Amino acid sequence: MTTILGHRFPDLEIVTLAEYPGAPEPAETGTTYAENAVIKAESAAAYTGEWCVADDAGLEIDALPGELGVYSKRFAGEETPFPEKMRIILDRLQGVPDNERCARFQCAVALAKRGIETQVFEAKCEGRIATEPSGNGGFGYDPIFWLPERGCTMADLTAEQKHAVSHRGKVLREFAAAFAALTAL
Repeated sequence: MTTILGHRFPDLEIVTLAEYPGAPEPAETGTTYAENAVIKAESAAAYTGEWCVADDAGLEIDALPGELGVYSKRFAGEETPFPEKMRIILDRLQGVPDNERCARFQCAVALAKRGIETQVFEAKCEGRIATEPSGNGGFGYDPIFWLPERGCTMADLTAEQKHAVSHRGKVLREFAAAFAALTAL
């Protein structure tokens, strides 16, 4: 997120919460991506007094309803490495036909500042779950997220290609336009 926003706003100093020692890391207790993004952004804004941006994202798989979503990072245990999480998903989907492997990445971004109403932006990227991991790019579940219109997984794309089609790229473009108008940058 920092890299993408840094390109869009080169004159803006972008810092992470890590640069604020003692800043709280609130629990992601929301039941939606938007709720979790708001929790994080408003907590950071309350602590820093600055404009704060936070996101939450996850993978939803129609054949595994309710198992990932806002719990995507914690699926199969928070300490479980992503290659193992992906193997579990692929094992559970073994024998599921391609037309029933529908999935989507969803992302919400919240913009908060004390005294100003928090704004939320949301986007998604539709795809399917591949039968095997492919690609070395990206992170998380990218190697098993098949993009039918591209004929490859999210992990097979370059960073620029991924930004053009991904849930996070879409939502950050929408956010950046609104932020530029709001702050007259």
